[in-house]
This record gives sequence, C-alpha cells and structure tokens, in this order.
Amino acid sequence: MVGLSTVAWAQEFDLGRYEYKASCAACHGDDGKGGGPVAPSLTKAPANLAILAKKNNGVFPLSAVYDTIYGINTIVAHGSRDMPIWGFRYAPSLNPALIPKATDKYSVPTYEPEAVVRTRILAIIDYLNRIQEK
Repeated sequence: MVGLSTVAWAQEFDLGRYEYKASCAACHGDDGKGGGPVAPSLTKAPANLAILAKKNNGVFPLSAVYDTIYGINTIVAHGSRDMPIWGFRYAPSLNPALIPKATDKYSVPTYEPEAVVRTRILAIIDYLNRIQEK
C-alpha cells in the first residue's frame, strides 16, 4: 500500500510549481502577477510573470526567461550573481569541493551540478508557461 501511495504522490508532484513557490512567489505572488507578500516592501514592484507571452506577441520568451533565471540577463532586484537572491539554487556551485570526483569512494558519478540547475530552471519555465494569460 505504501508503494502505491508513493506512486500517486509522485504523479501529483509538480516540480515547476514547487520551484516557483519556493523561489519566486514571495515577490511575484502565487499567481505570478507580482503581488507576493514581500512585494509591498520592495522599492520596485515585481514583474507580472503571467503576461510574458502577451508582451511578446503571444510567444512565451523561453530563452529570455532562462537567461534571466540563470543570471545571463541581470535583474538588479534579484541581486548580483556573487550573492543572488536565490543563492546558488539556479547557478552551478562554484565550490569544487562540493562536486564529487571519480576517485571518491562514495561519490555518485552521474551527478552534474549543471544538469540539476538546468532541470530546476526548465521546471520553472514550464510552470510560467502554463500560467500565462491568454
């Protein structure tokens, strides 16, 4: 019975929604429209992320969103890449000590920090694409 409930939970889990709520919703709001609980204390209002496609002639700007989250396109309110608001959640760890080496006895040889970061970012992008206003 436990195995079946685990499968059901896994099918209901939405990584994009989870990542968004954990890292974006405080400022951008649960609906992505910029009304998160932290928004009133900010000097600049957070962007309405639910109209990204509408502002781009109906096409979701996947590359621009990816570059913004990853840090290629900088948003002053998100902080510098040296100390971004998300820490290193959406950038690969710069600490080589945290990356397993093939010679480590208990390392996971398939662990790639870049792949983990990319998965998190693409999950958020997928979620943002799903909440776009028509």
